[in-house]
Amino acid sequence: MTPLQGLAASLSDALSRASPLAPAVLFGATLVEYVFPPFPGDLVVVLGAWWVVQGHVSWPAAFAAVTAGALLGAFVDWRVGAWIGARLERRAALPTVVHKLLTAERMARFEESYRRWGGLLIAANRFLPAIRAFLFVAAGAARVPLRKVLLLGALSAIAWNALLLGAGALLARNLAELVGLVDRYTQAASALVVAVLVALAASWALRRRAARRKEDRP
Repeated sequence: MTPLQGLAASLSDALSRASPLAPAVLFGATLVEYVFPPFPGDLVVVLGAWWVVQGHVSWPAAFAAVTAGALLGAFVDWRVGAWIGARLERRAALPTVVHKLLTAERMARFEESYRRWGGLLIAANRFLPAIRAFLFVAAGAARVPLRKVLLLGALSAIAWNALLLGAGALLARNLAELVGLVDRYTQAASALVVAVLVALAASWALRRRAARRKEDRP
């Protein structure tokens, strides 16, 4: 049994034992994903769908639980990001920052860029495994308005949870298929995210090299 299969079995057993408290289990597990990103929150959502089909949880309760858990997690991450951002800004204002890697100018550029493009990332956050929580932390650090963050986060969570709950109910005939469904998607999406990050890092490095060569020219 793989670690993911073992976790799925444990969560499935917890849901079966919780009965009326099953929505609370779904809520808590979805929330944990945002506080501890390695936790497989998508697995929780499809397990919720499985237990809806089995009659242990109602559709409205499962959907509301996983969506509320995602929103509370987004709020917590945003608050953490706001706290980190305030501390970084204070340090950037000091004249003794090591090598001046963290400067007020760079902080301002980061905030401006994330306010411009961060909304798209937040709107897509539920479709991006592993980095979801960090998108909300970055939004808090960039001082993106909390109301905007929660609105976009809610739209993303609603779309993703509806998709996963439907897939869990219609495509999987047993727990093993559910685990396989989540595992295949997570691996494919994670590979895509890594590829995009590597491409962005390479592009940044090339721009930096070109800028340095331009500065070195007489």
